[in-house]
Amino acid sequence: MAGTERAAGWTDGTGRGRQGELTGLGDQGEQGELGEHNGRAARRTSTPARASARDTARVAALVALPALAGGVVLRRKQGVALAARLDADRRAVKLLNELRGRYGPGPLHLRVAGRDVALPLSAEDAQRVLEETPEPFSPAAREKRAALGHFQPHGVLVSTGQDREERKAFNEDVLEAGQHLHHLAPHFVRTVREEADELLGRAGPLDWDAFGAAWWRIVRRVVLGDGARDETALTGLLARLRGFGNWAFLIPPRVTAGPRERFQRRLRAHLDRAEPGSLAEALAQTAAKPGVDPAGQVPHWMFAFDAAGVAAARTLALLATHPAQEQQVHNELAIPDLTRPQLLPYTRASVMESVRLWPTTPFLLRESTRQTRWGEGTLPEGTAFLVYAPYFHRDGSAPYGDRFVPEIWLDGTAQTGPELVPFSAGPGVCPGEDLVLLVTSTLVAALMERHDFRLRDPGRLLRPDGPLPYTFNHFALRFSVTARQ
Repeated sequence: MAGTERAAGWTDGTGRGRQGELTGLGDQGEQGELGEHNGRAARRTSTPARASARDTARVAALVALPALAGGVVLRRKQGVALAARLDADRRAVKLLNELRGRYGPGPLHLRVAGRDVALPLSAEDAQRVLEETPEPFSPAAREKRAALGHFQPHGVLVSTGQDREERKAFNEDVLEAGQHLHHLAPHFVRTVREEADELLGRAGPLDWDAFGAAWWRIVRRVVLGDGARDETALTGLLARLRGFGNWAFLIPPRVTAGPRERFQRRLRAHLDRAEPGSLAEALAQTAAKPGVDPAGQVPHWMFAFDAAGVAAARTLALLATHPAQEQQVHNELAIPDLTRPQLLPYTRASVMESVRLWPTTPFLLRESTRQTRWGEGTLPEGTAFLVYAPYFHRDGSAPYGDRFVPEIWLDGTAQTGPELVPFSAGPGVCPGEDLVLLVTSTLVAALMERHDFRLRDPGRLLRPDGPLPYTFNHFALRFSVTARQ
């Protein structure tokens, strides 16, 4: 991506630049589509190719099945461990590269259980799907509605039309999308540092169970206030509902009704307190239109914060095994007052890089609301578009592809191509990106400020002199911690 394609503002994100697509010609010589998409100036797209039954089965087995086994809404320890042992994402990326060589740049059209599914295989096509959200590519795909509806039936991701626009605007207002430092940042920084101090006060190695418990205390305090710090029953109910979400259509609403009602009752009790310094206070102070359901937005914030904790732990693991980058973070932390909100650009970039290497949302799912044209072909209304992030994030031709290089988020490299989407992209981008980066970078800084971390398990996998694994089991993390001299 540092080559001529990136310099021209284009790359296919697969390790095989396609100069033909830049001029409007695909691998097989198809003429790229010209005209308009959704009122926008058209970008050139590639003609879809229909996958054979055999290749459809291979995609299901090597791309979809590991993600499903690992849990798409709530991570399953055994599924994640098995995927890591097999390095499942590496196998999936290898298969998609092979299929691109066979069928062209796609989108690859599959029929799965009567459902039309399309896998974009070029960065241009993936970019189109994400940028033309929500019309004609809606985030509220039927699979997503079935999965997330178990605990956030009024969330933005499962909303359409005016409801979606109003809920999206409300989320952006409360979360202060686009602002590096939320106005409640002083409260959040104090909360994070208090929990980090308690975590560091433990005896013995630091493992995922301890890290995860501390992270959830942070989340409950940031979202609901200090009064919710030890409300494990609330997040336990959320975990149960998310577990139902893993099964989507297979769990009937009558099964989830009771737990969801108990979860909502507990949640509303905390939101009604609107504790100063919490997002609950910001929510109470933000005007909402009648169809927004402010309380109904909070389950998604808590759900998304779970993935942020995974990213923070993986960032710590990367820094513990990469001395040069670790030193850069320590240099950044040599500032007068870390008790106040700080931007910490290198630490933030390290978090972004961990999500590039191991996307916490590997599939970005959209569903077409009408027939869409691609090159000389079309895909029908109701097609599910799966943007598989690891395929685009691990470009074998890029010097940073399989390495830990936070600098790409600071020198403009990551911003000059459309294929790196750690927080999604386009109108469906995560409105909590800045808040997540504030909390995660503050936690990493608080932990590393006066302590050194060394990865005991699975440290052998994260070597600065070799390619990093495509799949990484955060449940197995185990650090030794020593005070800095």
